[in-house]
Amino acid sequence: MDELREKVRSLRLEYKAYPQKELLIAIPNPYPDREYEEELISSEFTSLCPLNPGQPDYATLNIKYVPDREIIELKSLKLYLTSYRTVETFYEEATNRILEDLVNAISPRSMEIVAEWNLRGGIAAKVRANYNKV
Repeated sequence: MDELREKVRSLRLEYKAYPQKELLIAIPNPYPDREYEEELISSEFTSLCPLNPGQPDYATLNIKYVPDREIIELKSLKLYLTSYRTVETFYEEATNRILEDLVNAISPRSMEIVAEWNLRGGIAAKVRANYNKV
């Protein structure tokens, strides 16, 4: 447990032109034999519009998953999501990449990410991406 605490304390966000999936830390699920759902909501997700360089896009992310052997450490998730602030990406790409990175990090039984993108040019968008372990 001390090793995990030190790893979390050492996390540092570096601004780069791509999301930092290496920031994601998986920790043991305290109830791996029980099926339960965890819901994580981030109301401050920001990325950059690839067609209007430097212009931010904002979204609320709702991440629901049924853990298997591991769960996501929340500080690492926060820093990973913050790493998108310098990434130029379309809504669909960001939503699906987040799903892919989280699935690769913790191998959940299932996961759904709903990204509700703020109104821009009179259009709001909602992107939903799903994963189910086969």
